[in-house]
Amino acid sequence: QVQLVESGGGLVQAGGSLRLSCAASGRTFSSKAMGWFRQAPGKEREFVAAISQSGGSAYYADSLKGRFAISRDNAKNTVYLNMNRLKPGDSAVYYCASSIVASVVPSRTTSLDWYDSWGQGTQATVSS
Repeated sequence: QVQLVESGGGLVQAGGSLRLSCAASGRTFSSKAMGWFRQAPGKEREFVAAISQSGGSAYYADSLKGRFAISRDNAKNTVYLNMNRLKPGDSAVYYCASSIVASVVPSRTTSLDWYDSWGQGTQATVSS
């Protein structure tokens, strides 16, 4: 399994931007798809975005398309989540996760059980 450490969270005003990073250790990073999820207090963890092993395919939660962008740098063992035009409703702990497969499969990639390694999360808070 790969070990994951998220960073880049913080407090931002509505309309602002944040860039989250997820640094991975282990040889399998570049062979697996990666995903971002988020969890707000009292709510279930929800899918945000996923990217294939090569970075050639990405998939987003419908409600976040156009505002969030996922990318990866396999040379740096890092996956990123750029979050723009942030809203108070985007406040949550953001988690990155390593998939059990290399590709993005839209019918499965939104499921928590499609991932076998998780980071500890980074808090993003958007003030109104």
